[in-house]
Amino acid sequence: MTHNQSRDIAVIGGGIGGLTAALAFARSGANVTVYEQAPALTEVGAGLQITPNGARALNALGIDRALAASGVQAQAVVPMDAMTGREIARFDLSAQTPPYVFYHRAALIDILARGCDAAGVTVRLGAKITQISADGSFSLDGKTHRPALTVGADGLHSVVRGLINRPAQPFFTGQVAWRAMIKTDKSDPVARIWMAPGRHMVTYPLPGGRLNIVAVQERSQWAKEGWHHSDDPGNLRMAFADCGWEAKSILSAVEEVRLWGLFRHPVAAKWHLGTVAILGDAAHPTLPFLAQGANLAIEDAYTLARCCNEEATIEAGLRRYQDKRRARVVRAIEAANRNARNYHLGGVQRMVAHAGLRTLGKVAPAAFLNRLGWLYDYDVTA
Repeated sequence: MTHNQSRDIAVIGGGIGGLTAALAFARSGANVTVYEQAPALTEVGAGLQITPNGARALNALGIDRALAASGVQAQAVVPMDAMTGREIARFDLSAQTPPYVFYHRAALIDILARGCDAAGVTVRLGAKITQISADGSFSLDGKTHRPALTVGADGLHSVVRGLINRPAQPFFTGQVAWRAMIKTDKSDPVARIWMAPGRHMVTYPLPGGRLNIVAVQERSQWAKEGWHHSDDPGNLRMAFADCGWEAKSILSAVEEVRLWGLFRHPVAAKWHLGTVAILGDAAHPTLPFLAQGANLAIEDAYTLARCCNEEATIEAGLRRYQDKRRARVVRAIEAANRNARNYHLGGVQRMVAHAGLRTLGKVAPAAFLNRLGWLYDYDVTA
């Protein structure tokens, strides 16, 4: 089926989800324009993990060679006792197909942007769209645009979501997160989860001798959403001051850090209205405890383009898209929410949980990944 052939598609937002959607629609014959309010397609100072489920969709869009040359292939995930610096267990990722890879966000966006350019996608920068009608039309630079489909990939504070759903207030989870990056001479290709009572830190390497750091602390004092807010690195170090020297040594090298509050948002009840749809964070923001934010957006984007291509009408394609995606997304977000608790255990619960992980790592290491089979083995291209 090639129902997308010559359709005019507008994608609002030039992040990972938006560019993946643009590339997927262009590959199916659509005329695609991406509208990005920023002056450039870029991300600064942040890593992300592309797990096999996300990689399958990206590879199917013909950018697999560029992807293979731009990341660090993960060999293992390693839970750590942040208080002692001891490794609790090691779960092998090296056999994952396609591989589990660490990328710098800017590198992944660049790969997607180059793929879009090769596929004939038009990208308009500095294009801020503040209002969209149910028929997908919007005004920009004094002109009205009426594409066949308007896709809202405009993130956490989506304008497009507000058209489709009633306003819903997020609530502060009682957790804040810091994001930082440091230079490192040598770092194993593993994701380490440094767990401590009431807080945790995740570290993994990126190309160019860099180590990505995401640290989370439970606290009553909230911070603003959005991870571009600067903070004093001393605040991050203070939060982990009673941990072992290994964790403190990593944080001692942090020179610049971003802080944001973690808020829980409901999954949108509706993902489409008329010829308008939403994907990624615009539809289902998730907490950063399962490394699935970008992966779910990539899956959404691929599925949306495919459903619209295989159904005779846009409306039928959008109904099928939500039917295929919503239950899976809800399950992934619930799993991330559980991790938020599991990483921060204290007292007896912490001892029992660590003993369980240690035993699992020795007796049945494959069981750890088998429990995530529903997530990593999923093939959105099948």
